[in-house]
Amino acid sequence: MTNELHREVARRRTFAIISHPDAGKTTLTEKLLLYGGAIHLAGSVKAKRARRHATSDWMELEKERGISVTSSVLQFVYRDHAVNLLDTPGHQDFSEDTYRTLAAADAAVMLIDAAKGVEPQTKKLFKVCRMRGIPIFTFVNKLDRYGREPLELMNELEQVLGIRSYPMNWPIGMGPEFRGVYDRQARVVHVFSAEGSHGESEVTERSVSIDSDEIKRVLTDVELAKLHEDIELLDIGGDEFTREKSDAGQLTPMFFGSAMTNFGVRPFLDAFLELAPAPTPRPTTQGPREPTNPKFAGFVFKIQANMDPAHRDRIAFMRVVSGRYVKGMSAFHSRLGKEVRLAKPSQFMAAERTSIEDAWPGDVIGLFDPGQYRIGDTLAEGAGVEFEGVPRFSPEFFAVVRSKDPLRRKQMEKGLEQLSEEGTVQIFQQLQMGMKDPIVGVVGALQFEVLQYRLEHEYGAKIALDRLPFSHARWVVGPNFDPKAFDWEGNRQTVQDRDGLPLVLFRDDWALQHAEDKHPELKFLSEAPQLRQATAVATGS
Repeated sequence: MTNELHREVARRRTFAIISHPDAGKTTLTEKLLLYGGAIHLAGSVKAKRARRHATSDWMELEKERGISVTSSVLQFVYRDHAVNLLDTPGHQDFSEDTYRTLAAADAAVMLIDAAKGVEPQTKKLFKVCRMRGIPIFTFVNKLDRYGREPLELMNELEQVLGIRSYPMNWPIGMGPEFRGVYDRQARVVHVFSAEGSHGESEVTERSVSIDSDEIKRVLTDVELAKLHEDIELLDIGGDEFTREKSDAGQLTPMFFGSAMTNFGVRPFLDAFLELAPAPTPRPTTQGPREPTNPKFAGFVFKIQANMDPAHRDRIAFMRVVSGRYVKGMSAFHSRLGKEVRLAKPSQFMAAERTSIEDAWPGDVIGLFDPGQYRIGDTLAEGAGVEFEGVPRFSPEFFAVVRSKDPLRRKQMEKGLEQLSEEGTVQIFQQLQMGMKDPIVGVVGALQFEVLQYRLEHEYGAKIALDRLPFSHARWVVGPNFDPKAFDWEGNRQTVQDRDGLPLVLFRDDWALQHAEDKHPELKFLSEAPQLRQATAVATGS
């Protein structure tokens, strides 16, 4: 078991792709699956000539709008590596789902548009990766179009994100003149030919040593001279690559290519799987949990209802952290304080699932959820293990939910409960009102549209949303907090979250600042506290 566990841990790679909307994230995901042999024909999200929708976009709304609004899990084997690719929403209104997914990743691929460089959403997601200290790999996309100079993009990464970069390869040309990439380690030029496939299949690739006579038959004198000049500049003035800096997230290995035409995708995938870390230890309340610990442990980072509309099921996505998961096994559920059976395990290719017999550290598996799991739950062999919770961030948009059909109110309440457990929305109860006129909070306004769509199509409940004038939510911890007296001060409303913790909605920055100044004995938190933490602070223990 020990030798097998070490071997299985070593061959696994679990990562997420982060980017600003329209940088080409879903397209790159498709192409990685294409080269990984998981699909045989890549579908573009927007191109009219594409014959199919992107594999990773499984929800009907995603197919209609051409955007990703929920994370999906994609798993494949490539050159003896077991790859877990966590595809995340690019749209900023769904960034909370991305934050949660990053908690399950060991590395991140940061996708940059060659023409636009570092964009606002990229900055936000980069900060989350930095906060977690995970390695960040950079793929500069859309070299098939004219964009900014590679050296300028390297400088922007340092100036805007504060991270140095090391180009693992270097582009030859740009736009219609984009010929290929030069591998700095192998001293090989990869020259590509699209052959009119619109990127739906693998491209023809020719690899030529830069030191061979053949290179002069592949590149023009002008292209070769420019390449030699760029390489010399990088060798003299650039950073030295070390695995230690890359693993610590202090230096980002940088790659160039075009996901749309598949140029540079395979060289990137080969190098990434070589450089990306195997599953890493995870912090628990008792200290780090090593992946090679023989006892099984994992945590739930995502819940998705109705992936199979015919069965109206719920799937809890669990990241295996240590030991071996075996089909049918039971584990201790730390929040419920009891043993539970981990039923009907599956692995995924977006909405398509395959029943499995076992899983190893780094793997993401789906468990049938009868309603007993929440995001952040720990499942382990034996009591006493509890992973640090998956963060729950404060919403920025709020609305009261009303059922348009009183006879469908139960369906509405069931849908709201399940979607809140997924993390699609957060539900708050107004004091002394229970679920009568509940308030929903979201990080991005487009989530309201997803909420209405899914309640109607998955639960048969049409709703109306009455928007509220609040822009901040803060969890309140501290002794002697009196919600009724607090509300009398105006520009705010006190509600309760799903755990009964008090939360205050503020109209604007001024209202929040006024409360903080007037009540120094209270803490106003932008991230939901763990229940034990909130209880300890409230009681002064």
